[in-house]
Amino acid sequence: MANKIYTDNNSEYLKNNPTWHTEDSAWKATQITKLLKRNELNPKTIAEIGCGAGEILNQLHLSMPNDVNLTGFDISSDAINIAKEREKERLTFKHEDFLYTSENFDLLLMMDVFEHVDDYLGFLKLCNNKAKNTVFHIPLDITVMGLLTNSIMHRRKTLSHLHYFTKDTAIATLNDSGFEIIDFFYTEWFFDFKERRKSIGSKILYLIRKGLYKINKDFAVKMFGGVSLIVLTK
Repeated sequence: MANKIYTDNNSEYLKNNPTWHTEDSAWKATQITKLLKRNELNPKTIAEIGCGAGEILNQLHLSMPNDVNLTGFDISSDAINIAKEREKERLTFKHEDFLYTSENFDLLLMMDVFEHVDDYLGFLKLCNNKAKNTVFHIPLDITVMGLLTNSIMHRRKTLSHLHYFTKDTAIATLNDSGFEIIDFFYTEWFFDFKERRKSIGSKILYLIRKGLYKINKDFAVKMFGGVSLIVLTK
């Protein structure tokens, strides 16, 4: 089963991703904060399902008022062992399956999660009544360039993505699972992570993406990718 990739000791996922993506966490926390501010939401209890190493919640803990309580859930003992090092007052981590918790929250975070789940529609439906609002961050793996270069298989092998989305199919998935869309926008990682543009090819691709993105965002994303989607629901 796919779960074993995360739950076995010294898991395959940990071997492929030894940092558990902590290098992206501050950036993701910034996207969450931006989304909450533009919708005037001030949650007091926040949970993250699939919290990994816990750095997203740690970054939110640093930036949010001191009456906000944050809880991370993950089925991976490897991830929680790392996350526990970040625990402090108002920030806790649990080695639990979130679906079985009886707790309810003001805000649920699902940051790059359901593309890893076998039965992702069933999973999303079970999460639907766990919080007043939910924020999703969804990689948009289906692009023309991705299909031509077969990068989807690379993401499957290294990141364990089982399902792949465009903006339209991601939003349709959330609607079909019973979530009501409030707001969404592209998170533009190809603009923000300048240090990853090292080769001449990546610099040329960046210029093409940037130019086309200024003309037509949706078309540029379908062609070349370089962004994910963040969505606020209720």
